[in-house]
Amino acid sequence: MHKNIKNLIYIQNEIKSKIFEHKIKDYNPNIIAISKTFKIDHILPLIKYGHIHFGENKIQEAIDKWPEIKNKYVSIKLHMVGKLQTNKVKFAIKIFDYIHSVDNIKLARKISDEQKKNNKKPKIFIQINIGNELQKSGISKSEIKAFYNYCKDLDLDVIGTMCLPPNDNKPEIYFSEMKKLNQELGLNEISMGMSDDYLIALKYHSTFLRIGSKIFGQRS
Repeated sequence: MHKNIKNLIYIQNEIKSKIFEHKIKDYNPNIIAISKTFKIDHILPLIKYGHIHFGENKIQEAIDKWPEIKNKYVSIKLHMVGKLQTNKVKFAIKIFDYIHSVDNIKLARKISDEQKKNNKKPKIFIQINIGNELQKSGISKSEIKAFYNYCKDLDLDVIGTMCLPPNDNKPEIYFSEMKKLNQELGLNEISMGMSDDYLIALKYHSTFLRIGSKIFGQRS
């Protein structure tokens, strides 16, 4: 068995144990295997094993890697997890099924325009700047309700929120806040939890865990 499959199974078992520990019913989070910088030969074993959710953070890399594979394995769901520039939206719409980083009005408007042209609606997460960090993208907590309504008016298929919490070893504070904000918006999906903190994110019902190095190993 390929090492990446072994890693995925290990993570799946960890998640099952943690869900049992927290006594959370009817909860089965999705694991997005963050495959950025890894070539298809690292990814194919997971695809053949039956894993369907994969994440990339650069448009050009996704275009180079995924069209042929997605044509062959039609159940694959590709997630844009990096910052998306408006001039790349026309390419993103064609290849990505989910966009996790919608964080400003200009980008939302561009996605709306392009999804009409392509007759394809990606599922959208609104990125929240949960730690109010100047260097990070994301909608401020005070503006999230208005921005969500704006996105809905544009006919975007907003399914949830996403965050990149501050790197201060206190993810629980931010995950708890994300869960509360999500509930206030009436959304069901949350994209939070990465290789270092996905088990903590489970406690706050994250539905999409973005896991890279724990599956594929460290990037060179």
